[in-house]
Amino acid sequence: MASSRAPEVTHDDDVRRAYSADASGLVMVPDGVVRPTSADEVAALLAESSASHTAVTAAGGQTSTTGASISDRGTILSLRAMQRVIDIDPVARIARVEPGVLVADLKRACAEHNLLFAPDPTSEEECTVGGAVACNASGARSFRYGATRPHVRALRVALADGSIVDLRRTALEKNTVGYALAHDPVDWFVGSEGTLGIVVEAEVVLLPLPEQVVGLAIPFVTEHDALQFVVAAREDVTVHPRCLEFFDVLALAIARDAGESPSWAQAASAFVYVEEVPPSGVDPALDEWLALAELHGALVDDVRVYEGETALREARRVRHAVPAHMNERGAARRPHGGRKVSTDWAVPYRHLAQAIGHARTLASDAGIEQAVIYGHAGNGHPHQNFIAADAGELARIEHVVEATLREVIALGGTVAAEHGIGKIKRKWLPLQMSPLQVRTMHAVKRELDPFGILAPGNVL
Repeated sequence: MASSRAPEVTHDDDVRRAYSADASGLVMVPDGVVRPTSADEVAALLAESSASHTAVTAAGGQTSTTGASISDRGTILSLRAMQRVIDIDPVARIARVEPGVLVADLKRACAEHNLLFAPDPTSEEECTVGGAVACNASGARSFRYGATRPHVRALRVALADGSIVDLRRTALEKNTVGYALAHDPVDWFVGSEGTLGIVVEAEVVLLPLPEQVVGLAIPFVTEHDALQFVVAAREDVTVHPRCLEFFDVLALAIARDAGESPSWAQAASAFVYVEEVPPSGVDPALDEWLALAELHGALVDDVRVYEGETALREARRVRHAVPAHMNERGAARRPHGGRKVSTDWAVPYRHLAQAIGHARTLASDAGIEQAVIYGHAGNGHPHQNFIAADAGELARIEHVVEATLREVIALGGTVAAEHGIGKIKRKWLPLQMSPLQVRTMHAVKRELDPFGILAPGNVL
């Protein structure tokens, strides 16, 4: 149990409101806010909260699109002050960090050792490592590197009762002891959205920095051509993509405005952004990319090439301009009962064009404005961003989203591939998970958090 004194909870109105919103469009003002600076303080706070049955919701950078880091019940536990990169071991290729470290800051610290922390949520300049672990964050480069989960080697977790446990992945290649779901407790907490415990330290695996990275923005006359190109690029053995990102005509317009060439590729109605990362000692497959693009009807004369860190950062900035622009539009509708509605469903990548077609038809039949569609096409994982002008339109959009998710499930997909469930998508969890699966999750929740104080309303 915790032996340190719990940090003071503030009930100041201005502070409470400063922690009342994330990127979801929801606003939930907590009863109080606490800002610990150590794992012991977190544990002490949880011990007191467990004894008084006071709800505690962990928060990092509050970039959640699902309302996972806000609450109108109990205390917001802000971990931003716990922002030390404790150690980077360049020989073992591991880093130990506190949960409040920004993902981008960790990347920069690792780069000094010629190493890479691979998970790359688009909001890496604002989101924290603890948040990335809590929602198993991914991003454009998860096409090659996967989401956060496989990069987490060990965790220190403060449990609801105030105890602290250290968990480490085993090095075993074979294990038949007990149920498989109990083999690796690290996985209980990665993606648990703060409902089972609070990560107070993470040990993550690092990769060597790539020797070469070249970005290509490839425009297409039709959306169909762009999506067929994605399938071909995923299956072509002559190219080496670490991301395959799709942008529809509406996302293309936003990207044009954000870039330095607003007249770029005027004949295009979609584009695909790729990053080529060849094996060590091998030249980038630029000719192969251009040949593949031309075969699928690309406007090859308008292909843009991004070489060097400065250019690649610019490409990332333009890409991030799409969700940032939609966040601004959604925020403007909050006073009217509206907001941005963002999906992160995914289907097997060969079915992506079919799923997007279904989604567009459902929106058209409902008479709502088409979503901006962009994102991780290489994983069959786009984002739809709708803007609800008011509460009535919000209800109509959510009806369309639910119908879309039913189509997605029928195609073998998932209702949430990247941002988790949080509060917003909790009602859609049963579309995908059986009652047996849901009951099993409830059983784990009761064991680790018997009074239900951790992140109430998230997931379950």
